[in-house]
Amino acid sequence: MEFGLGSGGGGGGGGDESARRVQVRFTTKLGPPLRVPSASLAVPSNLTRMGLSEIVNLLLKNVNDEHKVQPFDFLIVGELVRLPLEDFLLAKGISAEKVLEIEYIKAIAPRKQPNPSLHDDWVSSVDGSNPSYILTGCYDGIARLWKGGAECTHKLAGHTGAITSAVIINGKDDSKHTFHIATGSKDRSLRLWKVLLSTNFDGIDYSEQPVNVRESKILQGHTASVQSVSSDPSGDMICSGSWDGTIKLWEVKNSDADGDSVSIKKRRLISNTANQVESQLEVEGVAVTTFVGHSQSVSSVIWPEHETIYSASWDHSIRQWDVETGKDTWNMASCKMCGKVLNCLDVGGESSALIAAGGSDPVLRVWDPRKPGSLAPVFQFSSHSSWITACKWHRKSWFHLLSASYDGKVMLWDLRTAWPLAIIDSHKDKVLCADWWKDDSIISGGADSKLLVCSGVSI
Repeated sequence: MEFGLGSGGGGGGGGDESARRVQVRFTTKLGPPLRVPSASLAVPSNLTRMGLSEIVNLLLKNVNDEHKVQPFDFLIVGELVRLPLEDFLLAKGISAEKVLEIEYIKAIAPRKQPNPSLHDDWVSSVDGSNPSYILTGCYDGIARLWKGGAECTHKLAGHTGAITSAVIINGKDDSKHTFHIATGSKDRSLRLWKVLLSTNFDGIDYSEQPVNVRESKILQGHTASVQSVSSDPSGDMICSGSWDGTIKLWEVKNSDADGDSVSIKKRRLISNTANQVESQLEVEGVAVTTFVGHSQSVSSVIWPEHETIYSASWDHSIRQWDVETGKDTWNMASCKMCGKVLNCLDVGGESSALIAAGGSDPVLRVWDPRKPGSLAPVFQFSSHSSWITACKWHRKSWFHLLSASYDGKVMLWDLRTAWPLAIIDSHKDKVLCADWWKDDSIISGGADSKLLVCSGVSI
């Protein structure tokens, strides 16, 4: 069967009848409603992915009259097609003499939230690990919980400086009605919070007014701003990275079990109908241990496995730490990183072993520490135009990660192509933080004081 497209060729030049033809067979892992017949077709060799997508939609329409046109992406030998078909085959050294198998997948088409959630100052941190609530940290010193990403239900007020990091501690003793949260701040402290999600506390309905929550524990010991906080997989401990160049580990315990090691005093809080306050315990705790090795600010920490912590620093290095010994077991200090500081890192991808990091240039880099003898990045993505402030791997995909930048954009990447799958430019100022939410949405915050949600990110 031969395929010729109408004028414009779906953006692929398919209307040129003199174009060379290539025999292709479309395959997919998608379900039967989006599965085309397996017969080979002759298509113009100068088609782009838009032209290929038009063909697949025509084939699906032939099978099902009710099919609604949608965009697709295409993989050849495991790599996403981002060039005209003939140019891609030439660049990859793939012969066009045999039937070419092309796998199609759903294209990424994020839908922007119409009404962003406004804050009183810069949004510096977002956590999308809970499918029902989004946690944000703000330069006004308050962390907030947003039900469904839109309704602020709880305010966590207690820091005397801007919040730089806010994370949900997914501990084994948590229930769907309780959140344990850790925050770090420019006031040099960390604070732990226990948030009850019940809409009825002490017989008062809080659905019309956010609940003001006070900290259950104050963790002090850093001598400069706390830049990043992360919890271990069990939720029993957290770690923090600071401008003082150190990484500290802290225990997370229930307040009633802390009396032996910390001073506890009961705080009575005045409540009124306009501004209800949850009464909790105020506890001061000290670090279990301190990791020393970085020579400048520790800008980001991540604790993906019980025995391993990763850190990024303004000293241009990424380090892997053994939790038990406190020694760095992998050090990227000698990597020629263009002399740039590092602002963010995350661990994920294949076997959760790849390290992504960004800093004070527009390049997002990915390393594989399993490759001995080389500190060169295995991937580099360079479509941003300013500092990179955040990067996050998708929790269920080996290929997908996102990045945020001072250029006001959030970009979605796939390791199988050097071009961004999607560019989200909803912010009007610097983007300071970003995360995945519910596996199919991207959340971000920035200097425009907005929390933005983009849904429909099919991975």
